[in-house]
Amino acid sequence: MRPRAREVVVSHVSLVHEDPHVLVFNKPDGLLAVPGRGPDKQDCLSTRAQARWPDALVVHRLDMATSGLVVMARGIDAQRTLSLAFEERRVHKRYTAVVAGELVNTQPDNGWNTIDLPLMADWPNRPMQKVDHEHGKPSTTRWRIAPGHTASGTTRLELEPVTGRTHQLRVHLQALGYPMVGDALYAAPDAVAMASRLLLHAHWLSLPHPVHGQTLEFHSPCPF
Repeated sequence: MRPRAREVVVSHVSLVHEDPHVLVFNKPDGLLAVPGRGPDKQDCLSTRAQARWPDALVVHRLDMATSGLVVMARGIDAQRTLSLAFEERRVHKRYTAVVAGELVNTQPDNGWNTIDLPLMADWPNRPMQKVDHEHGKPSTTRWRIAPGHTASGTTRLELEPVTGRTHQLRVHLQALGYPMVGDALYAAPDAVAMASRLLLHAHWLSLPHPVHGQTLEFHSPCPF
């Protein structure tokens, strides 16, 4: 089931879908998904959403620097059901990213490639994460070349996280030698300077509805 595409601004949030059980938003880059520590970090997507929908509850999040689709549940029952769907990997997400360097896909017909590198927190450098083959948690990302033009010396990718580790997409591509353009945490200064933001956008989301179970599918045009 593919809902009719629409996006309206309600209470300072961009609403993509609304029903009695599910809300889907298009989060801009630079906005927290959930409140952070300190009074200056209370403005966020969930706070704005709850001002309009008091029953809205967090199910997952995007990094502050990442834009794109975020789903929230309406009520505790829907939150539990959607959280279980995430845990059981019945929710699927795809992202568009631009990376520094010219990455070549050797798979036939631009097929999916797989990155399997275990990740863990880089404790002395929090909030950064790192690849750690001894202590890291299993982490898997799929990638292929995405359509669209980019600047010389960069590559546009479509990414699909199989697991959902913190900063997974950013660390996996950096570990391959292709950091994301504009990534102030993981890219070298020249790659950071190539864009005014992190070039990472959650453009596609598919999930089972928490009540009737039909698949919902949402798209968000990439802003870069």
